[in-house]
Amino acid sequence: MKKAQLAEINWPEFGLSEKPASISLEEFQDRIDIVQTAMKKRGYSHLLIYGDREHFANMTWMCNLDPRFEEALLIVSLDKKPLILIGNECEGYLPHSPLYNNGDMRSELYQPFSLLNQGRDKSRTLNEIFLDEGINEGSLIGCVGWKYFESSEEPAGIHAIDIPSFITDPVRNIAGYENVENATDLFMHPGYGFRTIVSVDEIAIFEHSNIKTSEAAKRMIFGLRDGMVDHDVAKFIEWDGEPLGCHPTMSSGDLPGLCGPQGRTINIGDPFSFNVCYWGSNICRSGWVVNGADELPAQAQAYIDEFAGPYFEAMADWFGKMSIGTKGSILHDAIYDRLPFDKFGIFLNAGHLIHLDEWVSSPIYESSDLEIRSGMMFQVDVIPSSPIFGSTRMEDGIVIADEELRSKLKEKHPNCYDRCMKRREFMIQTLGFDLPEEILPLSNIAAIVPPWFLNPSQIFILK
Repeated sequence: MKKAQLAEINWPEFGLSEKPASISLEEFQDRIDIVQTAMKKRGYSHLLIYGDREHFANMTWMCNLDPRFEEALLIVSLDKKPLILIGNECEGYLPHSPLYNNGDMRSELYQPFSLLNQGRDKSRTLNEIFLDEGINEGSLIGCVGWKYFESSEEPAGIHAIDIPSFITDPVRNIAGYENVENATDLFMHPGYGFRTIVSVDEIAIFEHSNIKTSEAAKRMIFGLRDGMVDHDVAKFIEWDGEPLGCHPTMSSGDLPGLCGPQGRTINIGDPFSFNVCYWGSNICRSGWVVNGADELPAQAQAYIDEFAGPYFEAMADWFGKMSIGTKGSILHDAIYDRLPFDKFGIFLNAGHLIHLDEWVSSPIYESSDLEIRSGMMFQVDVIPSSPIFGSTRMEDGIVIADEELRSKLKEKHPNCYDRCMKRREFMIQTLGFDLPEEILPLSNIAAIVPPWFLNPSQIFILK
């Protein structure tokens, strides 16, 4: 079995990308068809797809509108064009949707979605709108928020609705409690959710996101210096105005792991972790602010041999098993069998699906029978934590693509395909990974793990 060791490596340059075209009108139209087909199979007459600033991804996937200051609701039925209800400040944003521009989506102003004390005098009630959309006592309604619940975690099970009660109550009053169900799984379930598989155009879009994010992470690592304030390190992100998938985190010393920059001075001997996250990408690295092992605290001198090295080896095994048809439990066991909790402190899933939102769901968990499928986009998000050793990380994005999907990508987005192939070659030839052919690395720093942030040319390889 290959073992992890440190080597002096010049970080590769895989190039930048021009921003790809947005998702086409035709793909959005196809998504409506896909959703309506699924509704028919379940017997739903209507879907209520909820969105707000934090919980936008399902709605954005449907119509390319992400609410900016307020809530929004997309009503999908089987016999009418979808109707989106928006507040005062979303009206001017509607032309961002190709469906709206093409007349494939209707809109109506519903001012209670607007912020407090704005005008409320131009709207019908939700009860009136729902009745006009054909919702009645015989309707079966699916509600799409951002979570769904098993009966083991919520006694109400499928009737536990995660969208606001001021939306849920009127539709329950019309259709009856038993006829209103949580349908979020249609979009997010790791076994069949619409958004758990990406299209060839989405691969190009999310690769562009991963490039921006990974290049930002690289700038942060190579720009870090002893005595820097964390706010100054964050400036290396060079945020370009594109939406962020989550707040950038930056922890050093004894700061909690999910802190953003706090104005703390970063010193030699500190553990240091950070992430950068645009839609569809989240790049994270964790190590020590040192030039080498001799600058580690005395209790952490075994960091390479006992912690970071075994993690790198376990992740190589994880990559080797990441193949189409592999059950999620196999990938779970690849991590948890090799990295015991009492030493490595890993408590989240050994990888999860990512999309517009940073975490969609995950087929990787204990005893999971869900299989890895072509089109899945994963966040390589395996997070060890130790009070002695701090952490280590190779958190990047990958897509699983069968031969057909790879051929489509090569034909439609050849530059994206070529960069993915070059990253694969680097991971195999230089880092020593045994990489299944269906893995497409999206990050420009894919699997590059520098334990010493003041000497980033030393990275892990397998020999």
